[in-house]
Amino acid sequence: MLTHWAVVPTCLPLVRRRCHVCASERFRADGKFRVNANHKLLDAWLLVLCTRCGETAKLTVLERRNVRAVPPGLLDRLHANDLGLTAELLRDPVLRRRNRIALDWDNAWRLDTGGSEHLDREVLDVSVRFAARIPVRPVRLIAEGCGLPRAEVERLITEGKIVSGVRLTGKRSGDFTFLLKR
Repeated sequence: MLTHWAVVPTCLPLVRRRCHVCASERFRADGKFRVNANHKLLDAWLLVLCTRCGETAKLTVLERRNVRAVPPGLLDRLHANDLGLTAELLRDPVLRRRNRIALDWDNAWRLDTGGSEHLDREVLDVSVRFAARIPVRPVRLIAEGCGLPRAEVERLITEGKIVSGVRLTGKRSGDFTFLLKR
């Protein structure tokens, strides 16, 4: 019987970028935007705050865009400081690349396993689904979901008792399945 697990975000991730004031490397996004109009051109930024000194940094969302080229719904969400839009923009690889930032997902996600009744099965077939592109080590997910130490999970992978169609070493941010034979 296939068991479904889900990796879901619990809050917005921290933004990794160097602060020009205190040299900290983490910023917190709280959903605030700044929109500036110069004649018929718009600029929009997502404002992030340094976790150490509170300095504000701007992440470019729109740059010198004609007002007619911006969808009205997007403009309304920017003016309303929509937190959902903040989450969408932080997940956008184009925005991250343009602003030269990375995301820090530590303590910003949880694993939903649907209970612990699956732990006593002899063979466990699990499908792991990611609600967002959160990079996590599969060994950590399996250890947390099955209540095992990470070293034990690594030993089971080496012995061939945990098998998967994808590589279980390194980090993954996409859905995968695995089979655990005890």
